[in-house]
Amino acid sequence: MTSDTVQQDMFTVLHGQPAPVVTRWGYSAADPFAVSLSVRTRHDRWVEWLVGRELVIDGLTGPAGEGDVRMRPCSVQGYDIVEIEICSHDGRAVLEVDRDLLRHFVDATLDVVALGDESGRIDLDEEIARITSSCAE
Repeated sequence: MTSDTVQQDMFTVLHGQPAPVVTRWGYSAADPFAVSLSVRTRHDRWVEWLVGRELVIDGLTGPAGEGDVRMRPCSVQGYDIVEIEICSHDGRAVLEVDRDLLRHFVDATLDVVALGDESGRIDLDEEIARITSSCAE
């Protein structure tokens, strides 16, 4: 981890399952609008989703998301959690993560890039060149 990145592993409960799963949350100033959410599968394979950082921030205090990833805070048996619903063509999963741990991760991302400063971290000319060169291949 460098001063431009944040990574945090968290135990997460897969809704309805007794055993926790490991999730890895990542953030990099190089992609300041996105958070990576990786879930470790039974075979030590990681499945990764890119989620808008603003969605994660909003999901701490209220329902957020309209597409494949939705988040909402709630309480389960006296624990404050954030419920994360992930949908894909392969199915649907609902994860439950401790709200304070997720808030700690979000605060660390805000220390790297303040909210509203994301666009100043992106070199649009470089991004356009990268995209157009990958299309030419």
